[in-house]
Amino acid sequence: MMAGISLELRRLMRKNTVSGMVQTYTYAGLVGSGPWVISIIAILVIGLFTTANPVQSLNVQRFQVSISYLMAGSLILTGPLQIVFTRYVADRIFEKRSDLVLPNLMGALCITLLASTAFGSMALLWFDGSFVYRLCMLTSFSMLSCIWILQIFASAIHSPSAVVLVFALGYTITVGAALWLRDYGLEGLLAGFIGGQATMFFILLNMIVKEFPAKQFIAFSFLRKTQIFPTLAITGLFYNLGVWSDKFIFWADTLTGVQIIAPLRASPIYDFPIFLAYLSIIPGMAVFFVRMEVDVADQCHRYYKTVTKGGTYTAILEEKRKLVEVVTSSLLDMAKVQVITTLIVLLCGGDILRWFGMSQLYRPLFSVDLIAVGMQLVVLAMLSVFFYLDRRKLALALCVLFFAANTAFSLMSLYAGPRFYGYGFAVAVLLTAILGAFSLSRTFERLEYETFMLQTMKF
Repeated sequence: MMAGISLELRRLMRKNTVSGMVQTYTYAGLVGSGPWVISIIAILVIGLFTTANPVQSLNVQRFQVSISYLMAGSLILTGPLQIVFTRYVADRIFEKRSDLVLPNLMGALCITLLASTAFGSMALLWFDGSFVYRLCMLTSFSMLSCIWILQIFASAIHSPSAVVLVFALGYTITVGAALWLRDYGLEGLLAGFIGGQATMFFILLNMIVKEFPAKQFIAFSFLRKTQIFPTLAITGLFYNLGVWSDKFIFWADTLTGVQIIAPLRASPIYDFPIFLAYLSIIPGMAVFFVRMEVDVADQCHRYYKTVTKGGTYTAILEEKRKLVEVVTSSLLDMAKVQVITTLIVLLCGGDILRWFGMSQLYRPLFSVDLIAVGMQLVVLAMLSVFFYLDRRKLALALCVLFFAANTAFSLMSLYAGPRFYGYGFAVAVLLTAILGAFSLSRTFERLEYETFMLQTMKF
């Protein structure tokens, strides 16, 4: 989606060396997975270093649950703006009007800060805990919300190693500061988290300022009627609601959820296996990111260039054939890596749970979650293809389906009993993936027809 990442990935891949490939996929895995997946590792590490002390273990449990809600709330709140603003930035870079990027980023950050502070302040009226705890929660919520917006640009910065170093530094500080301040209880752990996130935020912002110089400080042109795509905003909202709806259901139920710190609830049965399972998508995410940002983006550009430059019908069909071939091979490559990763983790599932001190009773749920998150990666890849092809309504329909199916099937699995936990999420993702594949196939069948007949073309 972003021009910058494609250039950098191509430059790394042109090295044709093992180190170049390692750099490429490490960069793609980190940027693609983003702070959300990486933060799971940081939280798990903090938990591992504090399990010996019962008081600290209780605080770490409250810390982990607080972070889970911060992640969920900030992703759902900023999901619409993230996807709309990503489209705005991609369009400006394509038009070679990069001077508009930074002022509008400042505008997007202002709106995000105001919205997150207002929403967070209202939510905290129902919170228990000290004033410092609530202040830390509000600061973390606003900081995370702004980081999701900045993360869009991580893929456009022309220095992959610097971005990787920023992520590494940010989460090292998060873990180090949290461990250093753990004697100050829950507030100390959260202060450490804020320190790491703030470091990452300001360094990333500084890199973006240098990458996109501008004469204007702030602008809100991304909010103009011609720049806003409501379907994209609603897609961002429903995708994030879909990702979290099963967790909310298991947290709220009195049998599977417990109150950790009012009003925050968690599910000791459901949470750990699924958050651990999300770590397994990093290798597949790296392949997905490289293939989509380099091969699929390139071929999409060639196809639409052939159309807009008045290519012959035969030439258009040839470019379409290549596009179908690239998308198919990209999805297959990603699926192969993800299947191999999932199989390895499934085989080692018992040992992995033992490393984290978890009972083997979690293994069936962990196994189902591993398969489900792998399929979720496929859904994410197909959504990206729909965005490249500008099939916004199809992407929206899939995300609404994902949310509705995950809510309905998770409720059914909850009432069916512990043996069925996790199956609701898995069935929802499987259903979305099947309908996504069908829609993608149908889209390619009608691509040249819809390109000419249903789009507003400018020559």
